Amino acid sequence: MKRILLTMSVLVFVVTACTDKFEDYNTDKKNPEIVPGPALVSNAQKELSDYLNNTNVNVNIFLMMSQYWTETTYIDEANYDLTNRNISTNIWSRLYLRVLTDLKEAKKIIEVTEELPSPANPHPEIVKKNQLQIIELLNIYTWAHLVDVFGAIPYTQALNPNNVYPVYDGGKAVYTDLFTRLNLALANLDATEASFGSADLYYGGNVSKWIKFGNSLKVKLAIITADDDDAASKAAVEAAVANVFSSNDDNCLMSYMSSAPNYNQLYADLVASGRHDFVPANTIVDVMNTLVDPRREAYFTLYSGSYLGGTYGYPNSWSQYSHIADVIHEPDFPGIIMTYPEICFYLAEAAERNYDVNGTAEYWYNNGITASFDYWGVAGAATYLATPEVAYTTAAGTWRQKIGIQSWIANYVNGTVGYNNWRRLDFPILNIPEFATDYSDIPVRFTFPINEQTLNSVNYNAASAMIGGDLISTKLFWDKY
Repeated sequence: MKRILLTMSVLVFVVTACTDKFEDYNTDKKNPEIVPGPALVSNAQKELSDYLNNTNVNVNIFLMMSQYWTETTYIDEANYDLTNRNISTNIWSRLYLRVLTDLKEAKKIIEVTEELPSPANPHPEIVKKNQLQIIELLNIYTWAHLVDVFGAIPYTQALNPNNVYPVYDGGKAVYTDLFTRLNLALANLDATEASFGSADLYYGGNVSKWIKFGNSLKVKLAIITADDDDAASKAAVEAAVANVFSSNDDNCLMSYMSSAPNYNQLYADLVASGRHDFVPANTIVDVMNTLVDPRREAYFTLYSGSYLGGTYGYPNSWSQYSHIADVIHEPDFPGIIMTYPEICFYLAEAAERNYDVNGTAEYWYNNGITASFDYWGVAGAATYLATPEVAYTTAAGTWRQKIGIQSWIANYVNGTVGYNNWRRLDFPILNIPEFATDYSDIPVRFTFPINEQTLNSVNYNAASAMIGGDLISTKLFWDKY
């Protein structure tokens, strides 16, 4: 009898062990079914940075839209061909599926996750609240960018798996709601408590930095829309200015690594691809040459003792022009999300619009240029600012021209900002590429994805009518000049 019981016990043990082993075989440990909320936020941050810091012609052509860089052999994108590679579709899917969907899922998981107080986390409810507000700031940044690209987007009905045919919301309506969300998020951030810790790839969980980011984002969105609603923009900027970025130490950057898949996507296209598809555009090189701008050494390499940019939108031999600077070729070159120099130029604009921003337009203009020199590790900002062609009181043109040109130079490699500012301020004067007939052929928006025309045709047609036509020449609601 004892022998029978022992045999049965051994069998139970073996069956149980085998069951556990089979269960292990059936579990994909590299792709878990339940992903922690903070891990999804990390992934969304990387996806957002990878998208913004990218020059793959299938994904992000804003460095060409800003005429910072131009192409060598294949020049379709420099000539604003948005359809051949379905660029609009790729932007759409990247941001909706890889960024906003991850943020939505992270929010859902964090909201239902309960943690008990502990010595390491005495106030988990406040930490959770901070995490949710940071997710909200990332959402707002991404939604605003989508509006800035397309003009109208699925928003109130977006990200709903039960509604694959969402209606579009007008850009102005989206921005109005984003300001409401932004104010609420800022009101609920608590700098005395933690947030994501190391899972936050931008600020390492530093809530004080996120408060500065949120206020700086508020200034950015307000200035973008200032020509549409000056009073609302004035109120927003003046409410935020005391808590914006105060130096390059506050810059929102993504720290990349030296190995795949975590290196900067610029490295992926400039080096890892083994291709030589891009050179600096003569548009920016010529302007900086005229100003004898010392930052050229940080932006470009020399060619035969001088800085020579490729003719924008025409075929260019890679070996016969200056190249993009070596530092930008480094795999761990930081990914740029938002910087202090960018905010300084917005505040210079605000001062010209008679907003109270604790400084004159000249003060913030000088700060923006100086901070740009510091960011790139270039000396000589004071001398540069003293030259008549650069000094705010003597530089040529209106404030839109002065700020537009210097902001464009300072935001080099941040193509989305350069493109936005060109549309708003109408400076710098861009070059006309080979296959364009005149200046009006330069796009002021991207057309909606082609598959929206077929899969969501009713709402696509309504959105097209709402904005005045799904054309590259249709101006966004904030582009008044």
